[in-house]
Amino acid sequence: MTETRSPLSRTELVALLAMLTATVAFSIDAMLPAIPEIGEALSPDAPNRAQLVIAAFVGGLGLGTFVAGPLSDAYGRKRIAVIGAVIYTIGALASAVAPSMEMLVAARVLQGLGAAGPRVAGMAIVRDLFSGRQMAQIMSFVIFVFTLAPVFAPSLGWVLAEAFGWRSIFLSFAVFAVISMTWLVIRQPETLDPAKRRPFRLGKLVEGAREVFSNRQVMLAIAVQTLIFAALFAALMSSQQVFDRVFGKGETFPLWFGGMAVLAAGSNLVNASIVMRLGMLPVVRRALMIQGGFTVLFLLGQVTGVLGAAFFPVAFLWYTSIFYLAGFGIGNMNAIAMEPMGHLAGLAASIITALATIGAAILASPIGQAFDGTIRPLTLGVLGLVGLALVLTFLLKDGEPA
Repeated sequence: MTETRSPLSRTELVALLAMLTATVAFSIDAMLPAIPEIGEALSPDAPNRAQLVIAAFVGGLGLGTFVAGPLSDAYGRKRIAVIGAVIYTIGALASAVAPSMEMLVAARVLQGLGAAGPRVAGMAIVRDLFSGRQMAQIMSFVIFVFTLAPVFAPSLGWVLAEAFGWRSIFLSFAVFAVISMTWLVIRQPETLDPAKRRPFRLGKLVEGAREVFSNRQVMLAIAVQTLIFAALFAALMSSQQVFDRVFGKGETFPLWFGGMAVLAAGSNLVNASIVMRLGMLPVVRRALMIQGGFTVLFLLGQVTGVLGAAFFPVAFLWYTSIFYLAGFGIGNMNAIAMEPMGHLAGLAASIITALATIGAAILASPIGQAFDGTIRPLTLGVLGLVGLALVLTFLLKDGEPA
């Protein structure tokens, strides 16, 4: 298949698909500067609970991903994207007026559920329109644009919070959804041929899940992917508090976060250049070893106090190394998990992504909640996650197709 099924130019198509997939990054990263204000407003006695606005969204996203793929195969990409965007917008508006932390968390779960629609539909549209190297090329362009979201989203969130209050950030999510869906509906026709649609059956979901759970290689790959995801989410959830309370850089946090995103964006390019030569599993192992070793040294530096004035620069690089690990680890482990599941690729992709996302949210939340005014709980948490992930990679089969 080629792009002839789309009336959009390649540039416009990439921009639209990037906007659909960036819904998730925008919904997480734009919230980070406002976490302290949310804590003061809705949970002054336990400010760490404000981190749950991130974990709740990620958990909802995982649940939504579980069914969004099969639903898009049954009812079409555009319909599921629009329905998801409507749910996402309702969750965003409910978040904007939530009177308590409990209501805000519930609204963010709803928002995450809805975000799965545009996210999954965007990826499915690429599969519908392209194949082989063309598909890989388009996905590379989409991911490159997608990586720009963490550069700008925290700054936008900070500006909105300063000018109109933290609740206005949720209103910006609703506006974002309306713009992206209007663009999709007006410009891009449905890409899934009606003859190729597959009826949505709960029994098929259960059957697919049973096959995923019974495959040792797949489950180990999901576990490693989950642990890497969890390290990333734990770092994200407490990042604003760490930069503010530990390093006194709360006002410039969006700039530092954007800098990390820019530095880490190269991990995808580096991975693409070495994975064909080394193989997916060896790349992941080496990335885990390097990040884990860095974490051990960083922890020793904190315990001994030898870092001195270099504490913040080293911490900044350590944070960036977690982003780099995600760039090397998540995509490769997802490919390893998908390899035995080619006969039910769409369903397996939804199940694998959902399990990894939900599991990561569950593991990352306690680490974020352990924040005590120092970076040590996060360092210990990341070390535990990375260490366990490394051990599990040695239980995986090393062979993979070239």
